[in-house]
Amino acid sequence: MGERVVEWSGLPKELLEMIGKSLDTRVDVLRFRSVCSSWRSSTPHSHAHSPRFPLKFPSPYIALESASMSRTPVHLCESTLYLLQPLNPFPTSTSSCCSKGWLINVQESNSGKLRLLDPLSHRYIGYFPLDYAKMLNLVSFRIVELSKAYTLRDQIVIGPTSKRERKCILSYRFAHGVKKAVLFPNSAWTSADECVVFVIFHGGKLACAKFGDEEWTFVDDGIHDDIIVYKGQLYVVCRLGIVSRIEYPSSNLVQFSPRLHGSICHKHLVESCGDLYVVDRHAYLGRLHTFDIKVYKLDAERGQWGSVTSLGDRAFVLGTASSFSVSAQEFFGYQGNCIYFTDYQSKSCVFKLKDHSIGRLAFFTEHSHPFCPPPTWLSPTNPRSSTC
Repeated sequence: MGERVVEWSGLPKELLEMIGKSLDTRVDVLRFRSVCSSWRSSTPHSHAHSPRFPLKFPSPYIALESASMSRTPVHLCESTLYLLQPLNPFPTSTSSCCSKGWLINVQESNSGKLRLLDPLSHRYIGYFPLDYAKMLNLVSFRIVELSKAYTLRDQIVIGPTSKRERKCILSYRFAHGVKKAVLFPNSAWTSADECVVFVIFHGGKLACAKFGDEEWTFVDDGIHDDIIVYKGQLYVVCRLGIVSRIEYPSSNLVQFSPRLHGSICHKHLVESCGDLYVVDRHAYLGRLHTFDIKVYKLDAERGQWGSVTSLGDRAFVLGTASSFSVSAQEFFGYQGNCIYFTDYQSKSCVFKLKDHSIGRLAFFTEHSHPFCPPPTWLSPTNPRSSTC
């Protein structure tokens, strides 16, 4: 029998539904729905009961028994890290930045408006250059969803903005007492009733709460530094460098790695190219609160830690809301074998693993800020046919 050619729009609805439900990111769902009308009708934009951020959660101050702090609920805010690239790179350009992608951190409000956040400090961007477009037509760019980040914030009201405009503006500031928050699970098809937030309070206590709970449930009283979703499971690292897996829904901690000997300093969990790393920040009471950084890679099969002396092309970003790695060849503004973080004043800093030099980005002339200014191919004043 000869093969029968079927148009994309003529694929069985059952097959389209299976494909659509296997897509985890919002961008992939949007791309799938944009192919044609039959694909769009086969798959909804999101789960019918998907969470609408910001989500209300119990006040962490009650859990921390802080009588001086407000008892009003906090709000879980979600942001998404995207890789933005030009559809048509500049093969004749003399500058490599013309073909590199731009890392953006985007937060969407209930009204659908988008706000840009600094990938490191996770604060709202207010210094976007005037000669760059304030609106981006995503049809003109290639966009890839990298990961999501979550923060617990207090809601504050600003306004009214003027006598004529009576509408008040809602803004959010970081909730006091919360060091790290993750949502689990965080698929595009997760309903709000399934959402569980795990948080690390300042002081290291680990707690969780489901959407709709009136109080936090403490999971462990140890001193924990960081938490991450790695290969679809939750992992947490304590101050001693022991990585544990959080079993869900029991919330039991199962030790996943041996203790990291030789340090009791602040730890960060970073996933890079499918492997799990611990970044150990040795701190002191100085200008940057850091004088050295060491990196360790976990060999899960042998149950051993290995010291890492070079990251190669990779750069680690230790953000206040999430930590991740990027390729310096693919991302604008980053250099390989470097670790980016924020100091106690929320200033962007860089640590070079090669010579263990450290400083704020403004002091390193060979570094450009990972966010500002954006790459020149985003500027409306530069024709796409010109060189950068």
